[in-house]
Parts: sequence; C-alpha cells; structure tokens
Amino acid sequence: MMTETVRVAVPRKGRPLEAVLERFATAADFAEVADEITSTLRFEKSVTKGHSHPDQNVYERLAAYSDLDAASAPEYTLLRDDREGMPRRIVFDSVTFETDDVEVHLVGREEPFRALRTHEFALGFDSADLVLEEVVQLQPDGLGSIEDVNARIDPMDTDVRVVSGLGDTVYHTLMADPELLPPGADLDRDFVADYAGDLCISPRYERLVEAVLGTRCLDDVTFAYPTEGPEEEAAIADTGLGVYLTMTGSTAREHGLVLGEHLFPSETVLMENVAETQPAAEAVKDIVASPDLETELRV
Repeated sequence: MMTETVRVAVPRKGRPLEAVLERFATAADFAEVADEITSTLRFEKSVTKGHSHPDQNVYERLAAYSDLDAASAPEYTLLRDDREGMPRRIVFDSVTFETDDVEVHLVGREEPFRALRTHEFALGFDSADLVLEEVVQLQPDGLGSIEDVNARIDPMDTDVRVVSGLGDTVYHTLMADPELLPPGADLDRDFVADYAGDLCISPRYERLVEAVLGTRCLDDVTFAYPTEGPEEEAAIADTGLGVYLTMTGSTAREHGLVLGEHLFPSETVLMENVAETQPAAEAVKDIVASPDLETELRV
C-alpha cells in the first residue's frame, strides 16, 4: 500500500521555520536533515547580513546545496532580498520525509497562513501574529488562549483554525517609563484601561494590539508609532508607554523602561483549513500537536 503524502505549508526562513523543523525532528526520524536545513539557512542569513563572505556566488552555492539524486534531500530556491540592489537570497523550498503513517512534504511559502486561507493546503505553520492581524474579531476583552483565537474567527471569513503553538515564544509586552506608574501600580491591561494618552506600537501590530488588549482598554488611548531611525524601545521611552516584542527585556531596561504584562506570545502555530483536512492530515496533526507537546497561547 502506497504511503499517502501530506503537503504542509511552512515559512521559507527564520525562527518560525526552525521551530517547525525542530518539532518534526523530535517527532520523526528527521533530525539530521532538519539540522542541515537550519545550518544552511543560518549561513545564508549571515551572508545576507554581510557577516560571511563565501567565495562561491549565490548560484554556485545553490547548486552545491542541491542533490537531485537524493529523493529526500532538501531543496532551496532564490528570492529577491529587500537590501539595496535587491540581491538574491537562498531560502527553503521543500523537503519530503516519512513517518510511520504518512509521508510529509514541507513546502516553503512566503505567506503560509494565506496559502491555507486560499485552500492550497490543509495544514500549515505561520506566526500567530498574522492570525490576529488578519482574521480575529475585535472585542472589549483581550485574548487569553488558542481557544479564544478560534472563537473570534468568523467562519464566514475563513476555514482556517489554530491547532497549537510550538513554544518558540517571544512576547508582546507592555513597557513603560517608571515615572508614569503610580507607586505600587501594576503595568497590566487594567493600567492601560485607566490610562489616557499615547501608546507607542509598531504600525503593523495595530490590530494585534487591539485584539490582545481588548477594545475597552483603548477608549482614551492614541496609537503613536516609532519614526524611522531609533529602535522601538527608544521610541517607547520617549512616549512613556508602549507594546513591543521581548525575549529577555534587556534592551528595554537599557532605555530605562520597566516591563509589565506579557500580553501575547508571538510564536509559530500549527493551523489547519478545516474544509480540507483529511485522515492523513489528521495523522500529521497528531505528530506535531500531541498532548505532551502542545503549547497554548497564554497571557
């Protein structure tokens, strides 16, 4: 009996792709290939950043990475980078590997979430941020879990639902100038609800911030945005209050900011298009999102 192949949309590069590769490496006999892909893309990122200077040009490196004789070898492709001159960058294209029940074909996409929305795939991985930015309904109270996210997706808008998170978490976090906080006050949603003034955020996160704070917190709040140049933490320090991604919070503290509530975990999530999911796709979901591995989106 031929093993059925399940195509899964994944990011082409970066932390989200590494999280996906790590999860499948844990759940299937895929660790060596996953490490090879991660190492290759980290090197190419170093080239992109100007930290590495290989003797081979981008086309020669792409040919060196390719092994057309190996059925399960990873494949890469070239994309135009947004650096000056728009040079080409090597990114992930696809790889196929077998599990006990199905053959998994990971396919690189620039926008996996949108590929699911257009019914190209039954399963895919992308940032949870994109789900909030594009399809969740805004309500007075903020979001608290994966179940909250799915409950706010209009079924008339999309068939895509979030299944689980992968735990590669950095947080959208409240930050403030300590002089803005009354003695003993907590920097949390309730503080924002009582606050009137500017809240500094990245422009692309406006809808996400509205979703995770809840609209009741924003009645007297005006969004302010960093200007070109200073890093976001510096802009928040100038504004007095803001929301930005943190891992350790060290940069925020260097700018004299105090860290408050972790509002939303920005992590890679497994998603499914419920109109396209078949038994083979269910088997892949079981591999990735078993009870022992599942991570909820918490506040």
